[in-house]
Amino acid sequence: MSEIAPAPLPGFGVGRAMRRVVGRGFPWIAASILLLVLVCALGSPLIAPHAPDAISLRDAMQPPVWQEGGTTRFLLGTDNLGRDILSRIIAGARISVTIAAYAIVLSGFIGALLGMAAGYFGGIVDAVISRLIDIQMSVPALPLAMLFAAVLPPGEAMVVIVIVLTYWTWYARIVRGEVLSLRERDYIALAKVAGVSTPMIFLRHLTPNILNIMLVLATLQFGSVIVFEAGLSFLGLGIQPPQVSWGGMLADGRNFIEVAWWLITVPGIAIMAACLASNLLGDWLRDTFDPMRRQL
Repeated sequence: MSEIAPAPLPGFGVGRAMRRVVGRGFPWIAASILLLVLVCALGSPLIAPHAPDAISLRDAMQPPVWQEGGTTRFLLGTDNLGRDILSRIIAGARISVTIAAYAIVLSGFIGALLGMAAGYFGGIVDAVISRLIDIQMSVPALPLAMLFAAVLPPGEAMVVIVIVLTYWTWYARIVRGEVLSLRERDYIALAKVAGVSTPMIFLRHLTPNILNIMLVLATLQFGSVIVFEAGLSFLGLGIQPPQVSWGGMLADGRNFIEVAWWLITVPGIAIMAACLASNLLGDWLRDTFDPMRRQL
């Protein structure tokens, strides 16, 4: 019996993708900000002008270069221990991107798998997974983080676990709704008649058709994960010294806000810029890949 070809993934192709970039207002500024964050994360040891944890008390509380008393040695100033703010921002990007990558991949895989199972099988499987989603979404993230902080040592692994347990429901709910529609398509019915196994249907027929949604959700979730990790680190539940995180920088600088505004302003701008850029790029991807939104 002839094999059923997988359904084509709508919206892809080099020519069509290029036309969309040119014709649909591609957010170049947002993409450039995310690219800069990624470059800082990948090349922080080479890019950072100073060691992020190097202490020099004689250089403590140096203002940024454009303010009176600033110096070109420390373009964004120094903190109360004389550590270079720019170098710590670059090092913090590495932590944020690493956590975001692990959390998004794991939560996306778990959520997509459960969402496909719920939407494809329906019945008791759908009911059980849907109740799990409802239960998980009713649990506040902060108490969950505090619970895990009491059991596990604070750090990257604990932050990733909390984020995965919190964010997999995003993928599961949306993928479930999409698969409920996809399972009624003719090519799925033909695949069943042809004797194609369920894992193969998942892999070759369902997965290609939810990649657009997964990409949009992952882009939108990138900023949310960065803000969430920064919040946990600010409260002392996330990344611990001597590792550098943007949230930890906010926590260190809050006691000096009246005399050194740059200690919280610079990491705050970094968090805001990364979150805003991911949201703008995610909105563009959603509008581009959504057949109801794009104008051909």
